[in-house]
Amino acid sequence: MTALSDRLASYAAYHRDPRNIFTHMFGIPMIVLAAAILLSRPAVSAGPVALSPGLAVGVALAVYYLSLDLGLGLAMTVFLAVCLGIGQALAATTGPLWLGAGVGLFILGWVIQFIGHKFEGRKPAFLDDVMGLAIGPLFIGAELGFMVGWRGALKADVEAKASTLRDNASV
Repeated sequence: MTALSDRLASYAAYHRDPRNIFTHMFGIPMIVLAAAILLSRPAVSAGPVALSPGLAVGVALAVYYLSLDLGLGLAMTVFLAVCLGIGQALAATTGPLWLGAGVGLFILGWVIQFIGHKFEGRKPAFLDDVMGLAIGPLFIGAELGFMVGWRGALKADVEAKASTLRDNASV
């Protein structure tokens, strides 16, 4: 097993109900965008890029994702860059707009997440492993790829391992 399939399977074990996965398709991107917005302040201008806590977290996540898988890591890096660009743009606006957008998306994203886990009947993965917060966006990226037929062998490996982990865990 690769580190990628192990990480995805561990997260997938908490996400077997299609309704939960569906809610995560919306909730997780909202939370990532919210974090990028909220962490885009304070910032120090360095040409066209604003050095901020959001950029530091985004770069760290991108490096982690790329270390797990080049293809998926590149897709996630693009997603993170878009979120950081939006965050940087909103951070340059008034405080209420920046804060309202960030907090609003953050709360709405988590409400959607917890609705999904109500369907699942299981707590979120990050409550047992804080790395679930980093793997969640990667899981959604992989799931979107799987939906269009990308990396069938990886999907089969993740599904088999997630089923075994779920069967062996107390719900």
